[in-house]
Amino acid sequence: MSEICQAFDHPEARAAATAGEAPHDRISLRDHVVEVEIGAFQAERGVRQRVSFNIVVELTPLDGPIDDDVDRILSYDRLTEAIRTELEAERLNLLETLAERIAERILLEPRAFRVFVRVEKLDRGPGALGVEIVRSSGQLGERAAQMAAPVPHPLVVHLGPEALAHPRLSDWIDACEADPRPVILTVGLPGGERPKADNPAVQRRIELLAIEQNAWVLAGRDARCVVRATRTELDWAMKQGQISVWAPSKMVLDAVHGPKGGVGDCVAWLAAELSAIALLSLGAAGIAGATRLDPDGPVDLG
Repeated sequence: MSEICQAFDHPEARAAATAGEAPHDRISLRDHVVEVEIGAFQAERGVRQRVSFNIVVELTPLDGPIDDDVDRILSYDRLTEAIRTELEAERLNLLETLAERIAERILLEPRAFRVFVRVEKLDRGPGALGVEIVRSSGQLGERAAQMAAPVPHPLVVHLGPEALAHPRLSDWIDACEADPRPVILTVGLPGGERPKADNPAVQRRIELLAIEQNAWVLAGRDARCVVRATRTELDWAMKQGQISVWAPSKMVLDAVHGPKGGVGDCVAWLAAELSAIALLSLGAAGIAGATRLDPDGPVDLG
């Protein structure tokens, strides 16, 4: 009975019941409710629902006195900030993914030893539907290491239709490969007819998928151009110095504050999202903030 009670009690009860011999301080966040769009079902897209967060963090003992100094402790604000940061990063399907990411972010704090995270949907039925996870600092995975490591600022290069069909395209890709900065290539809509839908949201998906088809055509022409669809993949490739071709559907559709316009808006949004060091447009106009290059001109990324 005690185990059942602990399972449905606040995570602090679980923390106390599973504490080892070494004493740990704890800080907690109770019943923190946020309205957010989340869920794997189509009925959950475009709909905000209440999600409740309960978090307990066990801390390694403080070395020396606190001295009433806020900089010596793990502030409660770091817990709500971890929630806000992960909710704003992208739209997620699973509470499990959200809980994992929040736990990883909290465990990056120097004194955080173990964290209990409970996340519950409050509007999906007569009761709360949720997940609870426990993670320790020794379980930090590759994503946590990536969060801690600085990500370089990329050079975003948009290839317009003229550039993609140009005989010197391989020369420009050579220049991208030789550039010391990480490079992310973007492409636009392919030529020809596409299906038409009366629903604007459906039409947007069709056009994003058409852009991705164009990206795969480029990847088929040059093996150095690898199609990548997520922020994690892009960050990894940038750290490895590899060229990426952006497949926009997932990031655009999952973005909390994503682009609303066409190709140019999406490319400009990506450059801002990744804090690009520069945005170039090879043979295409209409990309806000981009420096336009002539495909027939000198092969120079500046």
